[in-house]
Amino acid sequence: MTAAALTASRAGPLKGRVRAPGDKSISHRALILGALATGETAIEGLLEGDDVLRTAQAMAAFGAEVERLGEGSWRVRGRGGLSEPAEVIDCGNSGTGVRLILGAAAGFDLSATFTGDESLRGRPMRRVLKPLGEMGATWTASAGETLPLTLKGGHLRHIAYRLPEPSAQVKSAVLLAGLHARGGAEVIEPEATRDHTERMLRAFGATVEVVAEGAGRRIRLPGGQALSGTAVRVPGDPSSAAFPIVAALITPGSEVTVEGVLLNPLRTGLLETLKEMGADLTVSNLRDEGGEPVGDVTARHSPLRGVEVPPERAPSMIDEYPILGVAAAFAEGPTVMRGLAELRVKESDRIALMAAGLAACGVGVEEEPEGFTVVGSGRGARGVAGEGRVVTHGDHRIAMSHLVLGLASERPVAVDQPGMIATSFPGFVALMRGLGGEIA
Repeated sequence: MTAAALTASRAGPLKGRVRAPGDKSISHRALILGALATGETAIEGLLEGDDVLRTAQAMAAFGAEVERLGEGSWRVRGRGGLSEPAEVIDCGNSGTGVRLILGAAAGFDLSATFTGDESLRGRPMRRVLKPLGEMGATWTASAGETLPLTLKGGHLRHIAYRLPEPSAQVKSAVLLAGLHARGGAEVIEPEATRDHTERMLRAFGATVEVVAEGAGRRIRLPGGQALSGTAVRVPGDPSSAAFPIVAALITPGSEVTVEGVLLNPLRTGLLETLKEMGADLTVSNLRDEGGEPVGDVTARHSPLRGVEVPPERAPSMIDEYPILGVAAAFAEGPTVMRGLAELRVKESDRIALMAAGLAACGVGVEEEPEGFTVVGSGRGARGVAGEGRVVTHGDHRIAMSHLVLGLASERPVAVDQPGMIATSFPGFVALMRGLGGEIA
């Protein structure tokens, strides 16, 4: 039975070494590309949160053989394509999953119906459906361009698509569709976004051409390419590693090492920002795993100062702004975060919920249309009152962020609907307890 609420309380310093769960973005892509490929794909370190498990179920419904061999160890046997599913594809709460699968499915002559939970059914699909429609896919939906919807794919044509705003999900959907489009596909992005799809396509044997254009890039995927199964080791998710890292920075006397963290330069915006705030962070044991840079990150309690985060950094840390807001609450002076319109249409309106949650815990915060400013007291834990009960609207990152805040604030912090934490970080509570955190 899932608890109706969780409460985090201030205890002693956090100490220890942990490993973050597998990166969610890479886990989704490994399953999808494994299903699109011919032959066997062996995946180690797969994140076994609900979002990724939904993608695994979807790939099985599309005709791939998907088998769990042990904790984080999976095998996918693909047949070089997807077949029409006999059942509705339920992606749960996963926006990444449904948008990438829509792109993959669009390349085949099939019809598939997609749905999700209440939150996902309210989130926009237009930005993915638009380029897929220009390539020749069609869809029907009872409520405009939201789930549930039925996609009809196949017979796609080449597209050269300029992203109207930075989005790795849209880019990836177009590239996945382009695998089976006449003439392939091209994506022009004004700002570079996470490039896991490009890297993994190469690992599966595809040719992907990337050319820098100013602050952005032009990605070309020639058509007529076949993928071959391969071995994938999923590194630790930097978005999940962010929680124990920030907890250590704000809790006096703490020192925590998170092993095996993905350090792709398009995903390290939070670490860069925390260093600018004065965080004592060190990276060791740098290595390459599956074409991605990986290392161990050690965080020690640090006096932090407020900064203005460059809006152009947002694509490299979009999921980490809630936990950055918590770090900012313990810093000296204001931390300004702008250019975050995408946070309004995540699992929840994360700008509004973070502003409300921080305010409920006695933190100075000002909400803006595309961002928010947190005014830290500069007195560390003595400057954050806590004692709030935070409404999460079922958003896992809102819940985890405020639980981290409660570990260092003067009084406990409670969050509702904590069951949703399992979508991205199923072992979060146990991991934080193992470091010395008090969460009950």
